[in-house]
Amino acid sequence: MLAAIGAGAVEDLFAAVPREMLVDRLDLPEGMCELDVRRKVTAMAQKNRVYDTVLRGAGAYRHFIPAAVRSVVSREELVTAYTPYQAEISQGILQAIFEYQTMICALTGMDVSNASVYDGATAAAEALTMCRDRKRNRALVSACADPQVIETMKTYCFGSGMELEIIPEKDGRTDLEALRAALGADAAHGADAACVYIAQPNYYGNMEDAAAIGEAAHAAGARYIMGCNPIALAVMETPAACGADIVVGEAQPLGLDLAFGGPYLGYMAATKAMFRKLPGRIVGQTRDLDGRVGYVLTLTAREQHIRREKASSNICSNQALCAFTAGAYLAAMGAEGLRQAAVLCMSRAHYFAGELEKTGLPRVHSGEYFHEFVTRCDNPEKVLRRLDENGILGGLPVKEGILWCVTEMVSREELDRAAAIIKEVQDEVDF
Repeated sequence: MLAAIGAGAVEDLFAAVPREMLVDRLDLPEGMCELDVRRKVTAMAQKNRVYDTVLRGAGAYRHFIPAAVRSVVSREELVTAYTPYQAEISQGILQAIFEYQTMICALTGMDVSNASVYDGATAAAEALTMCRDRKRNRALVSACADPQVIETMKTYCFGSGMELEIIPEKDGRTDLEALRAALGADAAHGADAACVYIAQPNYYGNMEDAAAIGEAAHAAGARYIMGCNPIALAVMETPAACGADIVVGEAQPLGLDLAFGGPYLGYMAATKAMFRKLPGRIVGQTRDLDGRVGYVLTLTAREQHIRREKASSNICSNQALCAFTAGAYLAAMGAEGLRQAAVLCMSRAHYFAGELEKTGLPRVHSGEYFHEFVTRCDNPEKVLRRLDENGILGGLPVKEGILWCVTEMVSREELDRAAAIIKEVQDEVDF
């Protein structure tokens, strides 16, 4: 094989890899029996820190997951990461994905949803690609979006040659005037803007003026993309009502554990005008010759995404098990259950913000927010270290202070305890 490809040795295959990244051999220990392996792995797992109280979000959230969800999705026949292609023998799984799509459409107000992509960042980056055409090759992205989502977008845009411009923030929200300036007052200046992307709520937890941003985008002929927390969608105005053309987001809050960062789930939904550009799979409902309801993959074939010259996306597989989990969660919670979870998140976050202000940690930004907020803090390291010592994972340090998150998993008593600990630290600093 080496001779056929013109290589003199196996090492030649890695000539492009920097030498310092290569190792001569793997330093592996001797083999062990099954019992010793189990003991060693268990000891390693015990090094993981599992906090009783979590006050951190920033894109990954700990929510209550009904036992029924875990019971259903743990069945052996459902443990797969791929969408089934033989519809005639996969009706159950296809129906489950169809139901997931239907519920995502109900949450967002969109006309169609795909069967998911890898994660929320991937979904956001794929949405930019959906809006690109020969005349419009520029994406305007709010600086208030998740930094990791923005980095993923930059990677996609670099690969496709699409231009990405960051719209600055003002008081923790997208600067609407800066956006209008970027879109351009006349066609000559703004005709190349393909889309505008914002997060709702944004990275700082604040609610954007989504309707006004959508109006500005459409006035310039650009598509409007909203990246939304699916739990917040239970209480906020639907993206459809704000004029969104595409809605994307991280669906991890819908029944998926934090799980050290994955696997997660990116949801995507769009209007009828955009649905033929949706990447990934779409499950459709149909009827057979006898009039019986059936489910099939529709609109695009697997081969369309495999053949590079015809591909609308580089995603060839699918997070079907994660999508099934999200569907099971939504079915178990129901509309009222999901709304109750959202209301608890929001009310407890607002309560905690009030308690933190009493300790000398006021909010940085004004205006409405969902379940995350940023407070000023002169000594974030000391505050977070003291919380950690008491079994509490505090907020995330950010430039302005600390980004806190409260979900329905955190009780009023836990919030009071955290506030008391923080007050002790503040009193020590004042003294």
